[in-house]
Amino acid sequence: MLKELDKILGPVANSLSKNKVLSAIRDGFMVSVPVVIVGSLFLLISNFPISGYEEFMARIFGPTWSEFLGRVTAVAFDCVSLMSTLAIGYCYAAELKLTNKIAAALVALVSFLIVTPQTHLTHVNEAGKAFRGFSFGNFGTAGIFLSMIIAIISVAIFSWAYKRKLVIKLPDGVPPAVMDSFAALIPAAIVMIIFFFVGIIFNATSYGYAHSFIYEVLQAPLVGLGKNKLFEVIYQFLSTLFWFFGINGPAVTNTIFAPIHKALTLENYEAAKAGLAMTNMFTAGFSDFFCNFGGGGSTLGLVIMMAFIGKSNRIKMLGRLSLPAGIFGINEPIIFGLPIVLNPIMLVPFILTPVVNTVLAIIATTIGFVPITSGVQLPWTMPIFFSGYLISGSFTAVILQAVLLIVDMLLYFPFLKLLDNKYLEEEKANADKKDELDDLSFDDLTV
Repeated sequence: MLKELDKILGPVANSLSKNKVLSAIRDGFMVSVPVVIVGSLFLLISNFPISGYEEFMARIFGPTWSEFLGRVTAVAFDCVSLMSTLAIGYCYAAELKLTNKIAAALVALVSFLIVTPQTHLTHVNEAGKAFRGFSFGNFGTAGIFLSMIIAIISVAIFSWAYKRKLVIKLPDGVPPAVMDSFAALIPAAIVMIIFFFVGIIFNATSYGYAHSFIYEVLQAPLVGLGKNKLFEVIYQFLSTLFWFFGINGPAVTNTIFAPIHKALTLENYEAAKAGLAMTNMFTAGFSDFFCNFGGGGSTLGLVIMMAFIGKSNRIKMLGRLSLPAGIFGINEPIIFGLPIVLNPIMLVPFILTPVVNTVLAIIATTIGFVPITSGVQLPWTMPIFFSGYLISGSFTAVILQAVLLIVDMLLYFPFLKLLDNKYLEEEKANADKKDELDDLSFDDLTV
């Protein structure tokens, strides 16, 4: 059965991981992660979940202290579509082996701006003139799927023109930077002209702009899918199933699920910023800090038991060596060292545990035991308990994490005992063989 599953899942995972478009989208989002995390830290500082904190800070730094922090937060979150366009464009140019990757990424960014609304009829001054300029609203969550599409299409066109030698060639001896800029001139012009007409075409439709079309036709339905109760369960199941076969599960599934997680998280941030209730349950924080502890398969509970109640030397030593990394969400030593990969004994708890965590966390959130996670994005390596409080601002989230950790240990315990006893028997058998070899003597040999 395992071999049959491997035959099915292996090619699927391989094709997804090698798909240039999906890889560029995944890697492009990863490029923006440091900026978003830093912005989240500023958001956390300005809205630290302790009673009386804001008044205390206002007495020290003045009543407008949070506005300065908000500048960093606004740029990090409200410009996420701009960052995504640039980063995905660059990563796709790298996938296509373009030499001038930065030029391709800049053309993608300019193309995004060309189709972005610059006149806002809803904002008119006393003279009756509409506001002209870019709105942060189009650079945030609402434009994230459009940014992916434009980055891929614009770079693909740029690459097509570049590789067909539609470039201006300068004589030898010209500095490389000058040569590269002129070589990119015609490909950039082709891309920009195409998106110029794309913008005009959308202006002639009932949608008005490409942003409205993509949001209503593509992004809103996908985000709606992300609000379905089965969304996170399916994500956790697939991610763990791939890990069981030695394939980095999130690296495969995030090519599809990460944009939806990101959009849901940013929507919560925007709601909180506007003083509205946050409604999206399945944010990146929910996935990272309620569904998995210690890495894929939620193996932190397993590692703790290995380190402290394991009987065999192999289990005990591996648990103690893996525990520090497991606290920070890294579990490759367990995945490949225990091993969990293709180990039929560990198949059931490894796949079942994250799913159970997800279902229990959904129930806890639905009944109001824990609040919906905020738009703050913490590093996925944030240790358990700290992460629960920071992502929700409530100690009930810490209690939920503690309960889930205990549940994880109960799920893993019988299977760990089976494996531990198996390794213990192997160690005793090896020790007996060693004793037999030690008892041998050359004096027993006769000629």
